[in-house]
Amino acid sequence: MSDDTAWRRSPGPGPLLLGVRHHGPGSARAVRAALDAARPRAVLIEGPPEADALIPLAADPEMRPPVALLAHAVDEPGRSAFWPLADFSPEWVAVRWALEHGVPARFIDLPAAHTLAWERQEDPCEPDDGSDTGQQRIRVDPLAALAEAAGYDDPERWWEDVVEHRGGAGERDVFAPFAAVAEAMGALRETYGAGGRDRDPVREAHMRLRLRAAQREFGEQVAVVCGAWHVPALRAKSTVAADKELLKGLPKVKADMTWVPWTNRRLARASGYGAGIDSPGWYGHLFRAPDRPVERWLTKVAGLLREEDRIVSSAHVIEAVRLAETLAVMRGRPLPGLGETTDAVRAVLCEGSDVPLALVHDRLVVGDVLGEVPEAAPAVPLQRDLAREQRRLRLRPEALERELELDLRKETDAGRSRLLHRLRLLGVGWGEPAQSRGSTGTYRETWRLRWEPELSVRVAEAGVWGTTVEGAATARAEADAEHASALADVTGLAEHCLLAGLPDALPVVMRALADRAALDTDVGRLAQALPALVRSLRYGDVRGTDTQALAEVAAGLAERVFVGLPPACAALDTDAADEMRGHVDAVHTAVGLLGETAAQAGSGHSDLRLRWRTVLRTLAGRDTVPGVLRGRAVRILLDEGELGPQEAARLMGLVLSPGTPPADAAAWIEGFVGGSGGGGMLLVHDERLLGLVDSWLTGVPAEAFTDVLPLLRRTFSAYEPGVRRTIGELVRRGPGERLRGGAGQADGTPGFGAEPDAGRADAVLPVLRLLLGLGDGEDAAESDNDLVGAGR
Repeated sequence: MSDDTAWRRSPGPGPLLLGVRHHGPGSARAVRAALDAARPRAVLIEGPPEADALIPLAADPEMRPPVALLAHAVDEPGRSAFWPLADFSPEWVAVRWALEHGVPARFIDLPAAHTLAWERQEDPCEPDDGSDTGQQRIRVDPLAALAEAAGYDDPERWWEDVVEHRGGAGERDVFAPFAAVAEAMGALRETYGAGGRDRDPVREAHMRLRLRAAQREFGEQVAVVCGAWHVPALRAKSTVAADKELLKGLPKVKADMTWVPWTNRRLARASGYGAGIDSPGWYGHLFRAPDRPVERWLTKVAGLLREEDRIVSSAHVIEAVRLAETLAVMRGRPLPGLGETTDAVRAVLCEGSDVPLALVHDRLVVGDVLGEVPEAAPAVPLQRDLAREQRRLRLRPEALERELELDLRKETDAGRSRLLHRLRLLGVGWGEPAQSRGSTGTYRETWRLRWEPELSVRVAEAGVWGTTVEGAATARAEADAEHASALADVTGLAEHCLLAGLPDALPVVMRALADRAALDTDVGRLAQALPALVRSLRYGDVRGTDTQALAEVAAGLAERVFVGLPPACAALDTDAADEMRGHVDAVHTAVGLLGETAAQAGSGHSDLRLRWRTVLRTLAGRDTVPGVLRGRAVRILLDEGELGPQEAARLMGLVLSPGTPPADAAAWIEGFVGGSGGGGMLLVHDERLLGLVDSWLTGVPAEAFTDVLPLLRRTFSAYEPGVRRTIGELVRRGPGERLRGGAGQADGTPGFGAEPDAGRADAVLPVLRLLLGLGDGEDAAESDNDLVGAGR
C-alpha cells in the first residue's frame, strides 16, 4: 500500500492529531496502530526541539527505557528539567515507529532554553496563599472532569475502562479513540479555556509554528503526538503573526540536553510531562501483555511470592483470576483493573494479609527498573569519567537500595570507597555510610547505595570543578577549605580528604586548618575539632595515606586544649557544664588515640597522655569547676590507673560530706558514675563507693531531695536492668551484711564468688593468646604467666 493510499484512510484533511495521555499503555498501543494505518511522512512529538539530534540514539540497542531527556542550563547546571519516557509512553512509541520506518521525527514543544529560564519566574497559575482567585487560576484536571461527567469518582479507573482496556490494534477504526478524546477535550477547552495553565497558550503557539513548518516541508501527511489537552488548540485557527506575538520576549538561557537513565519510581511522580502515575509496573505489564493481562499478571505475582518462600499454587492463581473477573463484573467494569487484581491478590494469594501485598506493590506495581543509556549519548566529561570508574570498579548503578560491604584491605574495595567518598564530597549522594554489622575495625566500611535520576544533575553541576572525579573532588575540597569559617568544618574536610584519597588537596586543607586553629581561642570549638582530626589518623595504616602533617597539627591542637581547658571550665552553668563534659570525654578518647599513634611513630608527642592526666587532676581538685566535670575527671583518672580506689573513695567522701550542697554533690555523682562508661558496675564491685552514695542519699534533707531527684534518676536510669537490680539488692541488704556477709549468705556481691576462680580464668587464656597473636607451643606457658600477671 502506498503512503498516499494509507493517508487517505486517516480521518479528514490536514495533519493527524493523536491526543494521548502521557505514560498511558492504551494510548501507546493506539498510537502505534494509528501510525501503522496512516503511514505519515513525518512524526511530530510533544517535547523540547533541542532533543531532535538525540532521537537517533533511541534506536541504539543499549538504550533501554525508562529514560529521560535531561536539559540543564550551561552556566547553571543545577537548573534542569526532565522529560521522562517509558516503553509504554506514546511519545517513545512514536519515536521508535519513526526510526523503524525511516520517517523524520521532531519535537515541537517550547524549547528547553525558554522552559529553564521560565523556571526562575513564579508560576502565575498557583497563588501563594493557595486560595482560588478565579476560574482562570484554577488548574483543571481534564481526566477528573471527564470521569465526573461519566459518573466515575476515580479518574484513573475511568481512563482504564475507556482507554487502557481497549484492544488497540484490534479496533475496527483505529482513529476513533483519538476523535472521541479530541471531541471531549474540545468541550473542556470551551468551558475552561487554558484551564489555569497560563503557559499552555505560549507552548501551543510554538507547536502550531512548528506544525506549519513541517506541513510546508512534508505536506499534509504529518502526524502529531501530543497531550490530548493540546489537540483543540492545535486545531484552532490562528495566524502566524498572533503566534509569534505570544512568543515575543520570552526569557532564554543557553541549554544542553542529553539522555539519562530513569526509574519506575520517578515515573510515579508528577514531573516532566506532568503525568505522574501511581503504578508504572502495572502499566508496563498492560503494554507488554495486551492478551490475557490478568492471568499473566497474577502468574507474575505468584512467582514473586514463591521467591519469598510463600506457598502459592496454580490453584491459588486460578482462583485469584476468577475472583478478579467476578469483582470486575460486580463493579461494572469491562475488564479487571489494578483494583480488582489487588483485591484478588490480597484475598487469595496473601490470605488477607497486607504485609506480602506491600511487597507486591513495591516490586511489581511500582517496580525498581532502572533504564540504560548508550555511551554515545552526550555527557559532560565528569559523567564519562564516572562511568569509566563504575565499570572499572564493577560498581553498577541500581535503582533498588542495597548495602555494600567493603574490605579496605582489598584494592577493588578500597577504590570503591574512594569513589563513593569523592562523590559525597562533590554533593553526589549515590551512597551513604552505614553502621557495619560484622566488624568495628577501620578496615571495613558499609555503604547504603541507591541511584536516583537526579544524581545526573548533581554530576553535571559538579562538572564545573573538573573533568575527572578525582580532579573535581580535589578542586572542591580546596575551595571549601579556603571558604570554611568554622574550625570543625575544616577538620571534617581533612577527614573527608583522607577517606577520599585526595593527597593533592591535603596541603591546602592542612594550611587552612593550621591557620584557623591558630586564630581560634574558643576551647569548646578546639575540643570539638580535635576528635575528628585524630580520628582521621586511623586511615593511614589501612589506606596507605601519609598522615604525618595531620598528626603534627592534631598534637598542636591538643596542646592548646590542655592550656585553655581548666580556665574554660570555671563558673559554668548546668547546660554549659554538660556540654563541656561531652568535650572532655571526646578529648580523652582523642588523646588516647593520638598518644598511641605518636608512640608508634616515635615522635615527640608520645607524652601527650601524661600532660592530659595533669589537666584532669587540675579539674578534679579545683572548686570553681562544676561538680559534673570534677566527678568525670576523677572517674577518668580512676579508669586510667592514675588514682587508686582509696583515693577515689576519699574524694567522693569529701564531696558527699554534709557541707556540700546536695545539688553539687548530685552533679559530682552524675559525672563520676553517669553515662555509658560502666559506672553501674563500678558501684556493684566497689562496696565503699556504693556505701558512700547510699549514706549520702539517705541523708539528703527532704526539702533538697526533690531538687536532686531528676539528676539522680537520669544517672541511674542509664544503667542496664541487671545492674540496677544488683545495686538495689545490695542496698536492700544493708552495708553491714554487704561487707561482712551473714549466716546462710555468701560473702561479697551476689552472683560473684568471694575468691577468683582460677580454673575458669585459665580457660580463657587460649582465646587471649589467639587474639593477641602470642602463639602456642613452648611459649604458651610463658605467655600465660604474662597474661595472668597483667590481669593481676
